[in-house]
Amino acid sequence: MAARTVNFKGHPLALAGTEIKPGTKAPDFKLLTNDLAEASLKDFAGKVLILCSVPSLDTPTCDLETRRFNQEAEALGPDIQILTVSMDLPFAQKRWCGAAGVTAVKTLSDHREASFGLNYGVLLENLRLLARAVFVVDKAGVVVHAQIVPEVSSEPDYAAALQAAKALA
Repeated sequence: MAARTVNFKGHPLALAGTEIKPGTKAPDFKLLTNDLAEASLKDFAGKVLILCSVPSLDTPTCDLETRRFNQEAEALGPDIQILTVSMDLPFAQKRWCGAAGVTAVKTLSDHREASFGLNYGVLLENLRLLARAVFVVDKAGVVVHAQIVPEVSSEPDYAAALQAAKALA
């Protein structure tokens, strides 16, 4: 089986972990909230989830993406939760959210165990960062939409993810 890769400015980067496709049960993860509490998939049970992975909130595309999803979140209602996962430290995520005014998207850190990166197949092996990806998970915990963005510096397909989530709410 060929190695899975994404590109960063045209240069291939290997992905570690298991590829997640629509129809599969969403894998669990162990992440940290901005106040260092642990968070896992079960903490969001009963919600439709839009799970976004980004390399770092402190980069232009990640900043733009997270702000965009934050704007969209306000119109989605209480049944849909958007989570943005990165390897950024929880302190950096908290600082970024405060500076950006992001309150509707919950940022979570995978820096300690890389469990999200490995379990969702988005860990950039050589950089220990996450690839840009969006997964939509239904209330029963099944992945209904999965996009790993082929070029890390490009934005995801917002419309496809939002449409998939709205259809479930």
